[in-house]
Amino acid sequence: MATSTVFGVMPDGSPVEQYTLRAGALSCDILTYGGALRALRVPDAAGAPVDVLLGFDSLEDYRRQDKYMGALVGRYANRIGGASFSLNGQTFPLAANDGSNHLHGGDVGFDKQVWRAEMAGDNFLTLSLTSPDGQEGYPGTLHVQATYTLERNGLSILYLGECSRDTLCNLTNHAYFNLSGHASGPVGGQTIQIFASQYTPTDNGSIPTGEIAPVEGTSMDLRNPIRMDSQWDSDFPQLVQAGGFDHNWIIDGWDGALCPAARAWSPDTAIQMEVLTTLPGVQFYSGNYLDNCPAGKGSAPYAKRWGFCLETQCFPDSPHQPHFPSPILRTGERYASQTVYRFSSRQG
Repeated sequence: MATSTVFGVMPDGSPVEQYTLRAGALSCDILTYGGALRALRVPDAAGAPVDVLLGFDSLEDYRRQDKYMGALVGRYANRIGGASFSLNGQTFPLAANDGSNHLHGGDVGFDKQVWRAEMAGDNFLTLSLTSPDGQEGYPGTLHVQATYTLERNGLSILYLGECSRDTLCNLTNHAYFNLSGHASGPVGGQTIQIFASQYTPTDNGSIPTGEIAPVEGTSMDLRNPIRMDSQWDSDFPQLVQAGGFDHNWIIDGWDGALCPAARAWSPDTAIQMEVLTTLPGVQFYSGNYLDNCPAGKGSAPYAKRWGFCLETQCFPDSPHQPHFPSPILRTGERYASQTVYRFSSRQG
């Protein structure tokens, strides 16, 4: 069985547990608070374990940070413009928690709730959450599950959901990776590759304009591996506006099956991570606003660009863009998606 310990206690007295999964040389820690991935230990080229995830040492730090550190995010990952959407002829106002827009499920999204551990084994953990009708403005009572499965070469997350009314459902995990080790500093020397010929440009509020733009000839062309710091401060207007990479890429060849989305690599540890998903988009975020968060594990002084995110998703603001893949979950249907983080060792 997976080992579990009490990580902390919520203000209402309910305990938050930490589960540790193991598979071969890999191990990971998962919290029931926000379903957060707190640690993921992967062997480097010499076989020594490297914790490649940013995280915190106390529940209090998780509760007071605003970076969505390692958390499961919903009902709607990323942004919805104008903090409202219309469905079946009815308009649903949402929390405007990112300027005038709605971000990552609202004021008390899935990242700030305690999930229930339903099943656990040596290498898997199934968490569940029920979001009542009207929570954060969304229609319908939504039941969701997230199953973490650790394998010898990586970690898989399977998301499932069903709702009592037509609603939106767009789930992801907001892990911050640093393949040189969570306390090693900025990730600029690590490489990124995204298997996407197109992306969705945004306005100055990070809301997609609706355009499907080619990456060809721009700083958004990550089809071949580049050092992250070689482009994130370029004068390309989209990067200037967002303070670095924080955009949605459209995965080439998406058809709903599990397919490669991105690949990252650290020359320091030789750890390579490949991200595969059944979803149509991936948000590459270069940690541009990691300043002013609590100290990390072992008092690591996390700061700007100490970690990067690869958030698999439906496209941001899809409810307002009918030509984007639909994020609507109909009554009687089942939401299902999978994301896999696969690790290997590769010398430069």
